[in-house]
Amino acid sequence: MSIRWWRLILVELRKMLDTRAGAWLLGAIGLSTAAIVAVLVLFADPAEQTFGTFFVLASLPVAFLLPVLGVMLVTTEWSQRTALTTFALEPVRRRVLAAKLVAALVAAIASVPASLAAAAAGTAVAAATGGTGGWRIEAALIGYAALFQVINVVMGLAFGMLLLNTPVAIVLLLLLPTAWTVLGGVVERLRPVAQWLDLSLTTEPLLSPDVTAGQWARLATSVAVWVLLPLVAGMLRIERRDIA
Repeated sequence: MSIRWWRLILVELRKMLDTRAGAWLLGAIGLSTAAIVAVLVLFADPAEQTFGTFFVLASLPVAFLLPVLGVMLVTTEWSQRTALTTFALEPVRRRVLAAKLVAALVAAIASVPASLAAAAAGTAVAAATGGTGGWRIEAALIGYAALFQVINVVMGLAFGMLLLNTPVAIVLLLLLPTAWTVLGGVVERLRPVAQWLDLSLTTEPLLSPDVTAGQWARLATSVAVWVLLPLVAGMLRIERRDIA
């Protein structure tokens, strides 16, 4: 008898939180977000101390570190040898992988209210200390920020599924997109291609409230290459891999 779908998702969410590495990573995300907000309050121009600015900057450390949690959600099953138990309890591997994907999506979307809360705290402090303290924010920016976090977290999950090794997956997750960004900026012939395949460039418009049709097309192309392709390949690898 298969485990209920909602219970699988709850188990995967718990796996993200109940390990020491996961707890430290979430703590690092919180501390780095608080540090960025504090720096903005202390040193930014008063005109820049608005809710929208705080929100965008508070989203950046989440986008950088949360994908690592996506990696570990998959790779720790193999490094800690819990995959045997997991797939013995739920033999249909696609259900487990789908539950991991949903858990990653929940974590990404939940990070948005946390960023909003950090931004609200920064805006309130800025308003009390002489900053602009403007509270206006475009609703589209919040939705785009959620999509931004989803892309990054699912990319981490995809690299974890494809490589099944925590250090290798984390290093390549951080190194390959950065290397491509550097090459696209240095090698002139690669610049037109980088406009479509450099994820750092194609996701940048999501940090503003206005995204054009061309920017959506470039974003979809880069997501297909960096997120969907390794995700599908990783799922196929896990479904076919023997568990010892």
